[in-house]
Amino acid sequence: MLASIKKCLAVMLILQFTVVAALLPAANAAFLPTETLLSGAVGSGEVEHVTAFFLQEEVKAEMVRLGVDPQTAVDRVAALTPAELEQLRHQITTLPAGGDALAVIGVVFLVLLILELVGVTDIFKKI
Repeated sequence: MLASIKKCLAVMLILQFTVVAALLPAANAAFLPTETLLSGAVGSGEVEHVTAFFLQEEVKAEMVRLGVDPQTAVDRVAALTPAELEQLRHQITTLPAGGDALAVIGVVFLVLLILELVGVTDIFKKI
């Protein structure tokens, strides 16, 4: 029984590491000349990126449903400071669309594993 639990844990750990490695974003880095930073050219693409997000039909419909005028939102994006704009762009690009199914799967697995180790269930007997 102890060997089967060890085998089950090894398989689950390998699976977890594989999934985590596949989902981690790749790091991108580059050198920027001082002139580029001083001219503000770095943030110019962020305004277009965030504005394009707010101009999507699904986003517009949700803003109207929540009582926000889409044009007012676009005007406010144009008035944001570069730091606020970067923070908003980061939130837009990192938020999951439709929820975090991986977290739900992880919680279910954890509950099943605890129940298995305590002896309440015998789910992993075939592994």
